[in-house]
Formats: sequence, structure tokens, C-alpha cells
Amino acid sequence: MVSSKSETGLIYNIKFSSVGPANVTGQDVVYEPSNIDLAMKLHYLRGIYYFNGQVFQDVTIYQVKEPIFLWFNHFYMTAGRFRRAESGRPYIKCNDCGARFIEAQCDKTLEEWLEMKDVSLEKLLVSNQVLGPDLAFSPPILIQHTKFKCGGVSLGLSWAHVLGDVFSATEFINFLGKVVVGYPPVRPNNLAHSLTKANSTQTLQKIVEDPLSIKRVAPVEDHWIANNSCKMESFSIHVTASKLDQLQSRTEIQGAFESLCAIIWQSISRIRDGPEPKIVTICKKGDEKKEGLVGNNQVISVVKVDHSIREANPSDLARLIKNETIDERLKIDEAIEKDHGVSDVVVYGANLTFVNMEGADLYGFNWKGHKPMKVSYLIDGVGDAGTVVVLPAGPNDSSKDADEGRIVIMTLPEDEIMKLKFELSKEWSIA
Repeated sequence: MVSSKSETGLIYNIKFSSVGPANVTGQDVVYEPSNIDLAMKLHYLRGIYYFNGQVFQDVTIYQVKEPIFLWFNHFYMTAGRFRRAESGRPYIKCNDCGARFIEAQCDKTLEEWLEMKDVSLEKLLVSNQVLGPDLAFSPPILIQHTKFKCGGVSLGLSWAHVLGDVFSATEFINFLGKVVVGYPPVRPNNLAHSLTKANSTQTLQKIVEDPLSIKRVAPVEDHWIANNSCKMESFSIHVTASKLDQLQSRTEIQGAFESLCAIIWQSISRIRDGPEPKIVTICKKGDEKKEGLVGNNQVISVVKVDHSIREANPSDLARLIKNETIDERLKIDEAIEKDHGVSDVVVYGANLTFVNMEGADLYGFNWKGHKPMKVSYLIDGVGDAGTVVVLPAGPNDSSKDADEGRIVIMTLPEDEIMKLKFELSKEWSIA
């Protein structure tokens, strides 16, 4: 176990250890990511779950760790390590190496922390590690337990996107809540015991053009993070339920996500130097999948226009996002297959990208009946065009009929942030 301190001093007494499956998975068990999974390999999800002091009162670190070992019995592919086949295609060797577990303390109370409303500080509550450069030794999962001065706790999940989308990541951590209360986890049966995709020599006969939703980057080899041409920063805004109603009325679209996307798309077009972003990528929940199977199943689609975004009616932009998207999953699959799975591409930030997390069960994780008071998800590894994430501002509690609105987290080139805040405040009063 190693101890250290964060650069800011807000987080201290940091300790590292490992957790993994309680049972031996078996010999020569491998898991092969799909082509869509590999298209997302340079991206990362950072989830933070905040609990008040009563939830983890008198709960020791040992009691937090104990159910994790059973948890990984079920999701044992996430406790493995990446290898490359002779073809160069990555796969996971399910060798039970486990996840990294981080313990930390914060010198602020939970209330003080949340009042700061600083996305950059939130990154202190979750590991920002990426896969590689020693790929064979890099855990795809890291968990951080941070205890605040008041006794409140945050649990941070660092999740390599190559494992699955936010809908897989939330199902993954929600399953821990079931294990804590004695739910008997059974092993998923979707893992291959011999390589199939990785050893395939089949080549696509037809000429495949890259889809609009991906951008090829310089080869990253075994260090899975793309280099940006500019510094990227993140900030968030809280759009209340009443403000959402006003925005939907102005855009004439009954859809919080679509209205917010239209407004932000136009605002970024007005403040961005150079060509307008006439192609945007939309990511949202895809088809239902079986419980316990991770993977990137979200719909990745694009909207392309040939007219000015700056002068467009926001209602028209919202309708395009709602009704005129073009699904590019098959094209992405073919583009990655063409290169035998060794392509280095970005999806988030290849174009200005809007990610709808409204369909994710963000508040489905509970610790012995206690749900988090707040959940936040960040995306790392965003390309230069930027990403906008829309997620619920609070739990969906229909019994109280309380819609707390949306949290919008934007990751953009640093020099655009102040201009965008001014534009959103001036035109829409939301920043």
C-alpha cells in the first residue's frame, strides 16, 4: 500500500491497494472487445457518487472492500489486462489481476465541496489514469473511496471506455449495491476461451470510407490517450426544471436533451473561430442488452447541415437532433474491421459531440438502501472539437414528482470557455 498527497492539498492521505475476483477465473480465458469497443479505446468515463455521512457511518474500509471481491467474480473481464494478438488486435486476458483501489481523505466537508461547483476539482475524487504505456500492467478499472471531513463519502469509478459505454458502467457499479445486500452473483457466460476476432485474417473486400463520427489520430501504440492540439478544460452548468420548460417552449421541442443541444450547438458556432461545426455527433442509449454483459451498445449517429448554424432557428436544429440523425455504428464497425482492430481513432470530440446520459441508471447504485445524493460523470480523452454531456441533476423520484433539471458538463478548448459562458448567459440565461 502506497501513501501520497494531491498537488492541491485538498485531498490527502492517499493510499493504493488492489482488489479482484474472490475466485480463480480459469486458465486461458480471454475477452475480445468488439470493433465498436476498440473505436472507444482512447476515451474514459469518470463517475463520482456522493453519499452523506450517515450512509458510511462506522463502515470500515475492509467492509467496503469485502463485497468487491464477489462483485468481480461476476464482471471478471474488467479485472483482466490487455494483451495484443499477433495481428496487433487488443484483447483482455482474464487473469484476475484486479482493479486499483484508492483510499483518500478530503479537508472539506461534503457541503463545502459541492458548493465549489468546480468540475476540475472533481477530478481529484476519481483516478485520471489511462491505459498504458505498460499496457499489460494497466488496470482498466480504478475505484476511489474519499472520506470528507464531515463523514460524507464519495466513490469514484474510473472506467476505460473500451469496456463499455456509460450504460454498461452504471450497470456495473449498480451491481455492487446488489452484492452488498447479499444478491448472489452468477458469472456471465459470454467470454470466449480462444481468440477469434484477434486471429482473423479476413479482409473487407469493399472499399470502406471512414464514417463522419470518427477521426483518426497519430498512432498511440500502447499508451491509450490521444494528444490534443490545444488545452481542453471542463465546466458545468445546472439547468433547473423551470428553465428547461422555458427552453423547450422557445425551441418548440418536447425534449430537454434536444433543446439543450440545439442551444449549445448554435452558441458554440457563434463564438468559435473558423468554420462552423456543421456536423455534430449524437450519442444516446441503444438497444437493450442482457444484464451483466459489458460493451459499447450506445447509438452513435451524426447530424449534418449545409446552412449557417449561427443564423439558424434553434427549433430547426432541435428537430434535426430529434428526428434526422444518421446511425453510424455499422460504418464504425467496418472502419475498425478494415484495419484489423488496430486503428487509433477518437469519437468524442471528432466532431462537436453531444452525449445523452438521461437513459443511464445513474442513481441505481445504493449502499444498503441509501442512494447517492449526487452523481457526476465526466468524459476524458475528448478530441479538439469538444464534448457536451447531459445528465439528470438528481434522482428520478416519481413519488415526489421532483425534476431537478439537468447538469450539462462541457469539455472544450480552454480559450472558448469564457466566451461560451458569456454567450449562454446573454442569450439564454443559463450560464
